[in-house]
Amino acid sequence: MSFCFPSSSSSSSSSSSSTLLITTLFLFFTLFSHLASAATNVSYDSRSLIIDGRRKLLISAAIHYPRSVPAMWPGLVQLAKEGGVDVIETYVFWNGHELSPNNYYFGGRYDLVKFCKIVQQANMYLILRIGPFVAAEWNFGGIPVWLHYVPGTVFRTDNENFKYYMEKFMTYIVDMMKKEKLFASQGGPIILAQVENEYGFYETAYGEGGKRYALWAATMAVSQNIGVPWIMCQQFDPPDTVIDTCNSFYCDNFKPISPNKPKIWTENWPGWFKTFGSSDPHRPSEDVAFSVARFFQKGGSLHNYYMYHGGTNFGRTSGGPFITTSYDYDAPIDEYGLARCPKWSHLKELHRSIKSCEHVLLNGKPSNVSLGPAQEADVFEDASGACAAFISNSDDRNDKTVVFRNTSYYMPAWSVSILPDCKNVVFNTAKVRSQASGMVEMIPTDLKASASSPNKDLGALQWYVFTEKAGIWGSTTDFTKNELVDHINTTKDTTDYLWYTTSLHVDATEEFLKTGQSPMLFVESKGHAMHVFIDQKLQGSPSGNGTVSRFKYKSPISLKAGSNEIALLSMTVGLQNAGAFYEWIGAGPTNVQISGMKNNDTIDLSNSTWTYKIGLEGEHLRIYDTQNHLNSSVNWVPTSKPPKQQPLTWYKAVVNSPPGQDPVGLDMVHMGKGLAWLNGNEIGRYWSRKASEHEKCVERCDYRGKFMPDKCKTGCGEPTQRWYHVPRSWFKESGNVLVIFEEEGGDPTQIRFSTRKVTGSCVH
Repeated sequence: MSFCFPSSSSSSSSSSSSTLLITTLFLFFTLFSHLASAATNVSYDSRSLIIDGRRKLLISAAIHYPRSVPAMWPGLVQLAKEGGVDVIETYVFWNGHELSPNNYYFGGRYDLVKFCKIVQQANMYLILRIGPFVAAEWNFGGIPVWLHYVPGTVFRTDNENFKYYMEKFMTYIVDMMKKEKLFASQGGPIILAQVENEYGFYETAYGEGGKRYALWAATMAVSQNIGVPWIMCQQFDPPDTVIDTCNSFYCDNFKPISPNKPKIWTENWPGWFKTFGSSDPHRPSEDVAFSVARFFQKGGSLHNYYMYHGGTNFGRTSGGPFITTSYDYDAPIDEYGLARCPKWSHLKELHRSIKSCEHVLLNGKPSNVSLGPAQEADVFEDASGACAAFISNSDDRNDKTVVFRNTSYYMPAWSVSILPDCKNVVFNTAKVRSQASGMVEMIPTDLKASASSPNKDLGALQWYVFTEKAGIWGSTTDFTKNELVDHINTTKDTTDYLWYTTSLHVDATEEFLKTGQSPMLFVESKGHAMHVFIDQKLQGSPSGNGTVSRFKYKSPISLKAGSNEIALLSMTVGLQNAGAFYEWIGAGPTNVQISGMKNNDTIDLSNSTWTYKIGLEGEHLRIYDTQNHLNSSVNWVPTSKPPKQQPLTWYKAVVNSPPGQDPVGLDMVHMGKGLAWLNGNEIGRYWSRKASEHEKCVERCDYRGKFMPDKCKTGCGEPTQRWYHVPRSWFKESGNVLVIFEEEGGDPTQIRFSTRKVTGSCVH
């Protein structure tokens, strides 16, 4: 905590020493009192939140508890605090907590109370964005898929079913927080709560029902009587009972609808998320700092980074479609829990500079001075004579020298200088004085056979292999229909996989059998991806292209005389997570045709007899579960030379943990697409899908000018994601069961653990 006091002269050194001692003791006891006791009263005025009678300037950091693991939470919170952060912010993930109606889960990564208490133990505040719709590039926007299949339900509008289940869950969460005394009104860390999320973008699509729903949501939330204010972000017609807030790359020009509400920025995006098949977005530290400084220059009082630590979309939690397993977000703390420098350290210095003038910024009188066409100073002065100023140069090309209060100041383009005493510059957003962390290296480590492996004497790593049957596995089908069904409506997101299988009879007199010319298969799909098998042989693997998941596939196929089995493995890669009526967006094939056969006719198979099988045999048998290791019902084949480039193959190995304590990533660059587990914990989806080499990537990013996600990309022509975070707490010293399901075909002998090492440190 920093304070900004006016300077004064004293009559003697003795009195000066006494004054200094008294001031020091006052500061000590004030600081100690703040740390030792939690907030009890949170209100607000037009300038800021008021906590226990004092206006507060707050820096907040988004850390989502399910996107890391409990063993990481204390370190992440502490690193945020060291970075100058006062508040931790998180969503509450409904579909991770209510697995089916009234079936609640709050264990492991979803131990919300434990996470809140870790924040409390760090003497930090907490913003709880209950939602419960979150978007967040999270599967189905955080709403449980089962709710879509409650008859008559429409999400996020004046719909009785949706409102009933939403209110029930929100009340459940609020009551849990009250029971643990976690709201500030009870002495806990929670100073704000959020209802709904960015609804203003979509409200008009729902007509009058949307307006009624927004008002209902606010009224319902306030009726929970939590004793702290409620916020609604990006809500353009908020009721007076809640505070509307801003989400954007820049929020300096944002003003709340009511002049009686403080200016709050709930989401400043310090980077951007990645999608499989795209390059890697980055946002320069200088531009992030510029946006933050401008926000406080223009009267902001509470700022939150979304994300400060992005983390990992473990398992099947990523939304999209096509959101990567990594949710690193180019955030100040990287996916593995390490400070990303110079971003982390540059922002730390920014926070310290802003906080040094907290009192005068929130209590002084503001004024604005024009210093040029794109240059200005915002000055804050109080009655005691304390003064602070922000000088900005919003020209995105030209450096300028400006004169402020008879002093010249050099201002780089697209920068803000902070003057805590209206004289001396202590920080400029474009001058990164903090040392970069040097090179981030992923140090490969070969998979080592565990001492507890049954075949430790073989020397080579022992693999176990199980191959899935394409199409109808097991003794029965799930159902048969003379049509192509919607993928999501069929699986209800219990799995990524749905088999569509039919047969085609080829007459021996077909001309193509003699000429060698292959018939053409045409498939049209709503998404997201697919593997095409003819008589158990993989023919092709089409997929959509990012957020537009529909695709068409046309390719020659190999058919023989007689009966041919056509099996389509349709796959989802994260369900839609936002948009008006997004829950109705489907997936799976809609049209299947074959051309180039007798008389050159096109055969439409769309209404043929299709047999369906939900999921994979290995999923059904839970062969990734450590309790089912070497399950007798699974025909595991032991080998020291596992097959390569073989689709639909499960691989299992018992391995030692990588040496040391550095974070670990699983290097899957030599594999195709699939899922991975360690000791029964699902690491997530992997996919070596490459970004187009024709995308625009940069070697050095020009921070000047407004940022958009496509401005500063790297990795063109490379796999979007190579390493997959495996938390250290998931490892045992030995006997670690690594399970891989490979859909397309890869080389498992090239799988490596890699430890993440950073050279250098975040210092001046």
